[in-house]
Amino acid sequence: MPSVPNGVRASALDAGWIKSRHSNAEGNCVEVAPLANGAIAIRNSRDPDGPALVYTPSEVAAFLAGAKDGEFDHLV
Repeated sequence: MPSVPNGVRASALDAGWIKSRHSNAEGNCVEVAPLANGAIAIRNSRDPDGPALVYTPSEVAAFLAGAKDGEFDHLV
């Protein structure tokens, strides 16, 4: 999987960004996008030209599993 560096300008990626239907009107959400190399990019929806963090599918799967199990509920 070719590397896309973390911190790359999100708007420079050739990506179709997806926003959760749970997002609110103030734009307080993150957006995710699958990349051509198989990686997954994440950006702040309030700063679509800002930096994107790039993860492997395994890393995202591990995070989602923890979120589904409630491991991060104490943060909000």
